[in-house]
Amino acid sequence: MEFIKEFSTFLMQKEIIKFGDFTLASGKKSSYYVDLRLVPSYPHQFRTMVKKLQNNIAEDIGLDSFDSLVSVPTGGLIIASALAIEIIKPLIYVRSKPKDYGTTKSIEGQIHKGMRVVMIDDVATTGGSVVNAIKSLKDANITIEDAYVIVNRMEGADEALKELGVKLHSLANVMQITHALHEQKFIEDDILEKVRKQIEV
Repeated sequence: MEFIKEFSTFLMQKEIIKFGDFTLASGKKSSYYVDLRLVPSYPHQFRTMVKKLQNNIAEDIGLDSFDSLVSVPTGGLIIASALAIEIIKPLIYVRSKPKDYGTTKSIEGQIHKGMRVVMIDDVATTGGSVVNAIKSLKDANITIEDAYVIVNRMEGADEALKELGVKLHSLANVMQITHALHEQKFIEDDILEKVRKQIEV
């Protein structure tokens, strides 16, 4: 829990998480916005986050249980690239749609039938982009059973991935972050309640 407390404080102080009224990419309304694309601008915290990810994967499933990391552009790909260098594992990524020139493929990188991969992304909301990527991987006979995100917004991604036989892991979920900020008096009771209601919808 020490990581969550320190990470939450960092997110708040650097305005990586903001509370208010926001419209997400999906068009959905939200009482908060978290933009992890800002984290690489702070190398020490970025490396701490990547090392935490490495440790969690090592403890949960073991670093030898998979052949390659996989991600989706762009937010998750930066994190996955840093992690791939740390653990010396290959990295592939899945485009949201196949490119319309050259090889016209949707999966970039060296792949082979039956390879085992672990998905890395930054934030999970409904799981949409990751779900599409997992389907592309399964179509290519690539085995995927685990996905790791930094922040789980707890708005359906767990269930969506479970239906595809993939377990979603996160370094922190939005309630843990919000509680940590509330305990440290960064946010008021009403904000905590708004976030809780948003998750329950």
